[in-house]
Amino acid sequence: MAGSYALWAYGAPEPSHDVDIVVADADAPAAATTLADAGFLIERPPEDWLLKAHNGEWVVDVLHRVNGEPVGPADLDDAEERVVLAISMPVLPPTTVFTQKLRALTEHHCNFADLIPAARAVREQLDWDHIEKATDDNDFAAAFLMLAGRLGLRG
Repeated sequence: MAGSYALWAYGAPEPSHDVDIVVADADAPAAATTLADAGFLIERPPEDWLLKAHNGEWVVDVLHRVNGEPVGPADLDDAEERVVLAISMPVLPPTTVFTQKLRALTEHHCNFADLIPAARAVREQLDWDHIEKATDDNDFAAAFLMLAGRLGLRG
């Protein structure tokens, strides 16, 4: 599991939108088949980095590229087994998720409204130095990190 629900599994506020899972790029077709076999309608949006699976009000985003790079098996090695709603599953750790979220910030997508409460909730679990180094080429991430520091969220 990835994205906001991964952060929720570590104590962040529960999101109200789709669930993100991340798979190796080569495994995206198999993930689509598995979800289709489970009754999900598979949508391939114009973005080439994900597919969407719909089943009633449930929406699952299957990410196979993150921050413009294909996901490889090694990218999933940091996932930790967590129990989420009584189901054990691999969940990306907060530092990885925050790094991905901050690297995705652009002038067209720069909303800190969900990031601030999530950062507050998992702040002790974040490797802030790693996040800063991994996002140092993104000015929007730098702005968020400065704000997080001023709000006392960074350790």
